[in-house]
Amino acid sequence: MKRRTFMIGATAALAGCDTVLRNEELAPQAAIDRVAYVHPGPKSLTLLTMKNVGSDNGAHSGLMINASQRVLWDPAGTFGHSTIPERNDVHFGVTPRIEQFYISFHSRKTYYTLIQEVDVAPEVAEMALRLAIANGPTPKAACTRHTSRMLGQLPGFESIRTSFFPGNLSDQFAEIPGVRSRTYHEDDSDDKSVAAEAIDRAITAGQ
Repeated sequence: MKRRTFMIGATAALAGCDTVLRNEELAPQAAIDRVAYVHPGPKSLTLLTMKNVGSDNGAHSGLMINASQRVLWDPAGTFGHSTIPERNDVHFGVTPRIEQFYISFHSRKTYYTLIQEVDVAPEVAEMALRLAIANGPTPKAACTRHTSRMLGQLPGFESIRTSFFPGNLSDQFAEIPGVRSRTYHEDDSDDKSVAAEAIDRAITAGQ
């Protein structure tokens, strides 16, 4: 699957996990260095779970990692833009603006986003960053399996068991001491391509 200016080719996916195995995305180091963003405050991990408004079932898992730079790991996801360098599901240069674009892209009248953040030691954040980059492209419908497997390798997260279900992972993550949770809702169209096109316009206008 090839990207357009904004990745909208997988609109058949209900909330986020792609339905095909994506090609490798290997942004050059110069592009990553150009946009690298260091977020102020404590190092942290933020689990982002897209959940059905009606059933509350989880549909997709993503992980924002605030380490020496802040990235967004979107395994088997449909988010992406030509201005956001990516290496195999890891998006670089995740400023607050890009973070909001990601959350808004997944949130609509039928799905909302559960945001769970926890502060971690710098070495834990760096380990998460290394593991996410080393994971490689995630196969279809394996977003939660890969995310939970990676989290379970981190010090302080050993209680997290590998799971295929986003809701189960968010429930496990909620048991980690110090987790702060909030939800984000939008009431726009259920067609993700509409959100993708709006975000593309906003990114292009802001360049």
